Amino acid sequence: MAESLILIVEDNARNAKLLRDVLQATGYRTLHTVTAEEGIEVARREQPDLVVMDIQLPGMDGKAALRELRKDPATQRIPVIAVTASVMPLERAEVLAAGFNGFQGKPISVKAFLEEVKTVLGGGAPAGS
Repeated sequence: MAESLILIVEDNARNAKLLRDVLQATGYRTLHTVTAEEGIEVARREQPDLVVMDIQLPGMDGKAALRELRKDPATQRIPVIAVTASVMPLERAEVLAAGFNGFQGKPISVKAFLEEVKTVLGGGAPAGS
């Protein structure tokens, strides 16, 4: 069984590197884009098993990108975890109400992030772990 493919949509290079390194060290394959528009395009083309998306992105924000992914039959079933510096309870509730499958505040807790990824992917561990 191949490792799950996770698309990271994050404009901050340090945050993207952390997410990528944590996921790859755990056995996941990753792709990375800097904008929501690129993320939507890559999701359509590559059909990742999961998208990890920042909410505050240049141009289109993460919530608008999620709406685009959900409108497209090719991407509507791909789970999406929001990653955001906005960690107040009301903001978390709004993000989840928007249709995200999970939520991680920044800075991320590596353990909590990996647990959420595993849960959203259906509880399966990455191949090779």
